[in-house]
Amino acid sequence: MSATPAGPCPVPAGPRERVVMVVPTYDEAPNLAWIVGRLHAAQPDVEVLVVDDASPDGTGRIADRLAADDGRVHVLHRAGKAGLGAAYLAGFRWALTEGYDVIGEMDADGSHAPEQLERLRVALGGADLVIGSRYVPGGAVHNWPLHRQALSRGGNAYVRLLLALPVRDATAGYRLFRRAALERIDLADVRSVGYVFQTDLAARAVRSGLRVREVPIDFVERVRGESKMNGSVAVESLRMITRWGLMERLAQVRRAVGRHPVAPELVGAPTTGHDDPAVGSR
Repeated sequence: MSATPAGPCPVPAGPRERVVMVVPTYDEAPNLAWIVGRLHAAQPDVEVLVVDDASPDGTGRIADRLAADDGRVHVLHRAGKAGLGAAYLAGFRWALTEGYDVIGEMDADGSHAPEQLERLRVALGGADLVIGSRYVPGGAVHNWPLHRQALSRGGNAYVRLLLALPVRDATAGYRLFRRAALERIDLADVRSVGYVFQTDLAARAVRSGLRVREVPIDFVERVRGESKMNGSVAVESLRMITRWGLMERLAQVRRAVGRHPVAPELVGAPTTGHDDPAVGSR
């Protein structure tokens, strides 16, 4: 089943707005030129920042060649593999420094169809953050086994329940941010570096009062190269989300106690709050 509509249909993000998609790579040599070509065929005005973590398969060299041939392609080389979130943070900082108005993220493996980027750009007209969602009406997942779908859907349900997050697909990695949204989130305070980074930023956006919208996309499992996701990564993400959720509940109790003082022996030791990166200041 094809997950991409036929033919490009570019829609500008707005007058004179500069748009860049941050694409982190590690061993994506078979995919990089292919996905950049698709993106520029669908959205000719969108620029690309490849953030390569010293891929041993030569992905960085391919990125350099693409940049030499096309001024819409830029490359940020990092010393080694340090986590998906760390790569995105480096890319976001670069894009903010370079003055882009709209900063997006997508995978290099084709799981995020560039032909559907238009949907996110249109939705950004009334939002600060737009998430390409698999789990809103009209969204779909293709070529995933049932256990993988169950893990993803279950994880997102767990996030909504534990973090009280009104987002159906908080783990999704196809997104557009307005510049002001990233500035308001305060990237300097973000500590998550792995796949849980996506949930972290979604939670920060909601709790910062930003307008968050989800639009349906067709997510397609990669057909070339190896997936970087595995069971241990998913378990570690759920462990961190559990910690954040419990800390949030504890913070709520402490705030309630502060509004309705009771005897100190019934409250326990005093606290000065916490510095959990997913929750931030209150």
